[in-house]
Parts: sequence; C-alpha cells; structure tokens
Amino acid sequence: MKRIITLTVNNRAGVLNRITGLFMKRQYNIESITVGHAETPDISRMTFVVNVECETKLEQVIKQLHKQIDVLKIHDITDQAIVVRELALIKVMISTPQSRNELFSLIEPFRATVVDVSPSSLTIQVTGDPEKVEALIELVRPFGIKELGRTGVTAFTRGTQKQETEIKPFSIIN
Repeated sequence: MKRIITLTVNNRAGVLNRITGLFMKRQYNIESITVGHAETPDISRMTFVVNVECETKLEQVIKQLHKQIDVLKIHDITDQAIVVRELALIKVMISTPQSRNELFSLIEPFRATVVDVSPSSLTIQVTGDPEKVEALIELVRPFGIKELGRTGVTAFTRGTQKQETEIKPFSIIN
C-alpha cells in the first residue's frame, strides 16, 4: 500500500541519508522524495511516498524515525484531505512545424507551459497531481521524449479540515 509521510527535520548535513537508511533497512521502496526549506531556514520539510506491506511495518519505521534526533514531527497524511503536486519537465522531439502545433494544442488542457523551444525540440513544464503529470507524459510519448525529469510528490493537508494529529511513538496507526 502506498503511503505519503511528511517529516519536519532540522536542516543539517546527513539527515536525509539517515532517514532514507531507515527505509532501506526495512526494504521499503521509496517512490518519491522531496526535500526543501520549511518556514524557517534551519528547518526542512520532507515528503516521502513509500510502498509499505502492512500497517505494523509502517509503525515500526515511524518508531525508528522518532528516535532520530533531527526529526521534529512525523505525519502520515495518506488518508486525509490533501493537496498533492508534482512538477515535470518533458523535452519532446519536434520533426515538423505541424508537430509543434499539435503539441501546443495537446498541452493546453493540462495548463502546461512551454519553457524552451529549439528547432529540434520543445520543453514542456507541467505541474499537478501525479496522475495529471503521467497523463500528459503518455500523450506526448508518441512524439518522442528526449529527456524527462520529475520532482516527486510534495503534499500538504487541506486547510479546511481539522488539523491532523502528529504520530506519536508507539501509537497505533489507523
């Protein structure tokens, strides 16, 4: 089962390595990681999308994460109302002016933008939920994708809901 876990951590060297090491020891596949500064420069926010076999294994990892000195907060936001976004840059091959026009009309409904144009390629930027990003990638694939870069998922809980409770050590996760 796929879970979205957010962590607030101290912004120090080695923190990401130690946290990913915990997931590796439990043999979880990390589908995506995003890391960036939070509201203050000495704090970072990490968003992990991981595949977990069962709730008890997830609970074990969360217990281990709580033991990490630099981990300040842990939230499993999977089952909450959330806003999820991903960014992708897609460099697509262009063979004719007609194919360029076709691409422009394909990307418009996705609210994607063209960020670079050359005689042989077009670079598209798209943001949205991962399904939207994947749908656009599949639509432009027949043109020939030269390069593809995806940021991974970042997510927040929606502001209109009751604030989620922080996962405490040794708690049972629903």
